[in-house]
Amino acid sequence: MLKGKKILLGITGSIAAYKSILLVRLLVQAGAEVKVVMTPAATDFVSKLTLATLSKNKVLVELADEATWSNHVMLGRWADVMLVAPASCNTLAKMAAGICDNLLQATYLSATCPVVVSPAMDEDMWHHASTQRNLSMLREAGNAVIPVGKGELASGLYGEGRMAEPEHIIEYLEENFFRGSNLKDTLCLVTAGPTYEAIDPVRFIGNHSSGKMGIAVANELYMNGAQVHLVLGPVESSNIRSGIKVTKVNTAEEMYNACASAFPATKLAVMAAAVADYTCKEVAPCKIKKSEGHLNLELEKSKDILASLGAVKKEDQFLVGFALETNNEEENALKKLASKNADLIVLNSMRDEAAGFKKDTNKVTIFDREQKRISYEAKEKHLVAKDIVELIIQKLHAKA
Repeated sequence: MLKGKKILLGITGSIAAYKSILLVRLLVQAGAEVKVVMTPAATDFVSKLTLATLSKNKVLVELADEATWSNHVMLGRWADVMLVAPASCNTLAKMAAGICDNLLQATYLSATCPVVVSPAMDEDMWHHASTQRNLSMLREAGNAVIPVGKGELASGLYGEGRMAEPEHIIEYLEENFFRGSNLKDTLCLVTAGPTYEAIDPVRFIGNHSSGKMGIAVANELYMNGAQVHLVLGPVESSNIRSGIKVTKVNTAEEMYNACASAFPATKLAVMAAAVADYTCKEVAPCKIKKSEGHLNLELEKSKDILASLGAVKKEDQFLVGFALETNNEEENALKKLASKNADLIVLNSMRDEAAGFKKDTNKVTIFDREQKRISYEAKEKHLVAKDIVELIIQKLHAKA
């Protein structure tokens, strides 16, 4: 999402300036063009040479350097986004007051692009009324403020005021300024992860799904401009884009209810969850104790979420299912495509080394309603998600 974007990074006098080294590297790796402006105080914390080497651009500090004038007006017009990270307490005050006593301030006051600040300071400074007033003034002026983190501070104290980690800053820029528009405002429903069907209060029937594939699809839909509602089974959810609505569930029944409620309003539904096909007919109220002989569990079919959505799907809705198979893969996937009234079926086979539960890679074959077969090479799941969403967008545009 940052490929070809122009990022003007302002660095101020804070110990957190060391993070700007990684930030520049990540921005460049993401394909952004980066120019760096530093306050004189910032050069005490990180070197111009390091930042110039990583950004592949001259680092600017002074308004005039010998016979050369740094054109702050053009810098502010060149950038797609101006990011001040770290933004010290002093610089925040200057920005709020409109003080123009260095190149960074002159560039900020000339900028026609969006401006984002990532504050960094000690906890008492962060909570001081003056700082909070300055932040309010910056927000009122149309600037964005990246939330600070909580943790160990340079003073040795533990609390709020840490500059956001570079990875989080990248995500913030992508989500708030560089989302695509192919699916702008399209309401999407995605399921991910396993379901756990209780046997007793401590045991359950489940599977090894990590939810990674479904989460990757939800993220990719969101980054293409969609409004995404993710119904997530009992898995780790730390890498979900912050703008995605998440409903956490445990059982197939809970997932069914969440999907049945959300589906009528959605344009697109992607059912990537590994939902249990069977659930216990009766759940023991207490832990079942080990005893001699066998333990027999009576199972009954759980509700088929994909089939139920396919049965009520309207003409303007688009439904995508997933099929994880161990044998007769294509035959089973095509049967599922027809019987569930889906528009696409994404097939992956447990016999492919790159596919399967808990892996970071996947290899898929997708079938459309005309049974056309589209195969993809094995790749990381976030790249697989790009392939899936790209095909969905093509189908939606063809259908429109």
